[in-house]
Amino acid sequence: MIADGAKVHADAFVHESAYVDAPSYIGAGSKLWHFVHVLGHTHIGANCSLGQNVMAGPHVTIGNGCKIQNNVALYKGVTLEDDVFCGPSCVFTNVLTPRAHVQRKDEFGETLVKRGATIGANATIVCGNTLGAYCMIAAGAVVTKDVPDHALMAGVPAKRIGWVSRTGERLGDDLTCPRTGERYAEENGTLMLISE
Repeated sequence: MIADGAKVHADAFVHESAYVDAPSYIGAGSKLWHFVHVLGHTHIGANCSLGQNVMAGPHVTIGNGCKIQNNVALYKGVTLEDDVFCGPSCVFTNVLTPRAHVQRKDEFGETLVKRGATIGANATIVCGNTLGAYCMIAAGAVVTKDVPDHALMAGVPAKRIGWVSRTGERLGDDLTCPRTGERYAEENGTLMLISE
């Protein structure tokens, strides 16, 4: 059901079991599958895919080309830049010290997931952190601090165990992408692309 006041691009697909509240925006070529719920003040860019049981909003921004797999909830304060992948049942928190009997809506933490990042199935992203561009969070990892660009993170709590390229390939000691030949350099705990 699409509420009056919701803007859905003519080229977008919304399954008959999905709910789109107003005001919200769904971009061209995006697909909302079974039982998706988009709450008010949520912006979904072009060519996104939201799988079964995804909930987004309110006040959530999803960039272009994002793929959000089944059973993911994107709460207020979450921003996904372009080309972000959220694996099945990954979790975003929005409060650091929740209690059922204490109202903490004024304490929601902001979470920014930068361009091209991948979050594995069942990973947990604790609010108030930034996930760097093209980082990869392993399935089941628990992210409790900011993640550098291109970092490969695993474990509980998540720690950097390596680097990945823009195409998601694990980089060896030569920091050269085995898929594309792109070369990277590490400097002060960060990774930079030096040649394409």
